[in-house]
Amino acid sequence: MFPIGDDDVRGAGPGYVNLLLIAVNVIVFLYQVSLGPGIQDFINRWGVIPASIIQGESLISLLTSMFLHGGWLHLIGNMLFLWVFGDNIEAVLGHVGYLLFYLAGGLAASAAHILVGPDSTIPSVGASGAIAAVLGAYIVMFPRSRIRVLLVFFFLTITRVSALVFLGLWFVMQLLNGIAGIADTAQTSGIAFWAHIGGFVFGLICGFLLKGRASHLEFEPRRAYRRY
Repeated sequence: MFPIGDDDVRGAGPGYVNLLLIAVNVIVFLYQVSLGPGIQDFINRWGVIPASIIQGESLISLLTSMFLHGGWLHLIGNMLFLWVFGDNIEAVLGHVGYLLFYLAGGLAASAAHILVGPDSTIPSVGASGAIAAVLGAYIVMFPRSRIRVLLVFFFLTITRVSALVFLGLWFVMQLLNGIAGIADTAQTSGIAFWAHIGGFVFGLICGFLLKGRASHLEFEPRRAYRRY
């Protein structure tokens, strides 16, 4: 299932900070690609390495890591989720508030990742922890928002499900994989599931605290859709 749209907050605008975050992530990734063989050194320097953070080293990587990505699919998947869900949260929190929330969510995600594997020397990169915080806030503030989902199962079809169902299933999948991965000392999955879990829980907490801000907002579908 791939989210491709949602119900927008009426009159909220495109979400300029959200678009800026997407642009920064894309620009940084294009720079990564331009490094060629040097990309791994770049990731080692600016990605989060739990063992280094525990020792008080490379603390700036807690911020820089959330703007790096491990490949095109990693980037596209993250930016798709951010584009679909981020603008409504920005409409609730405002431009500055949303930026601070996004960055704090990324820090919370890294904290959870480090807590589960403090001895890891594998660099972790990606915006998914911060985006998970956006998803956590979204499921609390807009549980009835209709998410347009592209289903790929021997055929393509576009349908709608509630945010509560879509994001609830997403979180359950992260939680199950995170629990299963605790015993995976070699971290063979390559995915920081506990960063997703930590970011989502942070977003849930903020969502409950700030839910009143979203209570008066009205929605409108982004566009009509067809079944294929």
